[in-house]
Amino acid sequence: MRVLRASAPCYYRSVMKLLLCARRHCSARHAASLLLFCALASGVGHAQSHGFVCREGNGSFEAEFYTGVAVQVGAERKDGLATRKCEGALLWGTQKLAVASTAEEVDVDAFGIDLGLGGPVVTFQAKKPEAECCMTLQIYSLQRPPKLLRTITGGTFFSTADTDLDGQIEIWTDDAAAIEGFESPNVGRPELAPTVVLRFVRGRLLDVGSEFRSYFDSEIASVRRALDPGDLRDFKNSNGRLAPTAHFSQEDLRHSERLESTKAQVLRIIWAYLYSGREEEAWKSLAELWPEADVDRIRAAISGMRARGMLAQADGVAPKLASHAGPAKIFDLRTQAAPISEIAWARGIRTEKGSQIIPPAPILIERRAPVGASEADALPELLVELIIDSAGKVRSAESAAPAFDASLKSEVGRWKFVPAFDAGHGVASHVFMLVSQKR
Repeated sequence: MRVLRASAPCYYRSVMKLLLCARRHCSARHAASLLLFCALASGVGHAQSHGFVCREGNGSFEAEFYTGVAVQVGAERKDGLATRKCEGALLWGTQKLAVASTAEEVDVDAFGIDLGLGGPVVTFQAKKPEAECCMTLQIYSLQRPPKLLRTITGGTFFSTADTDLDGQIEIWTDDAAAIEGFESPNVGRPELAPTVVLRFVRGRLLDVGSEFRSYFDSEIASVRRALDPGDLRDFKNSNGRLAPTAHFSQEDLRHSERLESTKAQVLRIIWAYLYSGREEEAWKSLAELWPEADVDRIRAAISGMRARGMLAQADGVAPKLASHAGPAKIFDLRTQAAPISEIAWARGIRTEKGSQIIPPAPILIERRAPVGASEADALPELLVELIIDSAGKVRSAESAAPAFDASLKSEVGRWKFVPAFDAGHGVASHVFMLVSQKR
């Protein structure tokens, strides 16, 4: 499928030169020429699930932070030739540190953000070819020399986000490795894995799922609405294990599939309660929805699964009623005459208090062509209004353009940015962004 992607090496070299320019006071004309050449315009590529920078040797990222540490992600090379594998590296001076190699997928999820580890970091996620399920997240400092600060593994994805726009950045993932093969292949599918929310607090990685109960409540309500009363009744009358049996008719097969699906949905409800810090409600719902004779067995199995899963890598659990820091300032950069793709980046943007803000810059943008469109069809130019959080994730997206439908809005929600910077710290910003195919 044809997509518009702002992921060419040209763009990334230019993006982070704006940070260098801001520190070294190079001319605004020089910075503008770098960015206007390739901003939001890098042409046609292949769609990548979950928005990976490099997948099967396709896609690249090159950026240098103001500390002098550079990041490179792209196709792995053998004897000077690109392969269908991906690799990543950190470079400073004449030194090079490999952070991923011979990987099916390598992604830069966040760049230059403050995760609560004492300084700016870059987060890589990588998937080895032999790993069918899960990604590994590696967090490196961007100080010289860069250091590996933390590794987290076991999720199908990792996404840093300032979820509540309060200046606190969470790591959203799932517990896919823990449920792999749990009960049955149909129940243990990665897409059914429970959501995990983590945050670094004074250097400690804490489970903060209890702070986002509304998110989990929404999932619980959605699953409950989808449960068929008849299927739930049949499941409660089963033995709970649903061991494979012979099917003598298509109706037998369909009935078996409905029981498996109901079992998976019930587990999703239990997991949502557990991973949002509500154990009592979880076991109450288990007693309500599960075959009575099998409750003790499945409760022990769920507890064991959770104990060896993602949360075993955390250093603790945040207080259940933890208070948020309150809403952080969102810097309104929409007052500029031009959208962020046309700003003289090195000069930054003057705020009402006279400070200079370096606007956000794309890490990865994908824009799918309309269904049925040919290669000759041009994608329309769009002016999009975005709120981008301090982790570089889109929290809100609006546009008056007719082409900005629900599908495109969903895609925009997955875009990733280097966040806006104020005095060297990532901040939330409200911006206009021009998306086009112009080179």
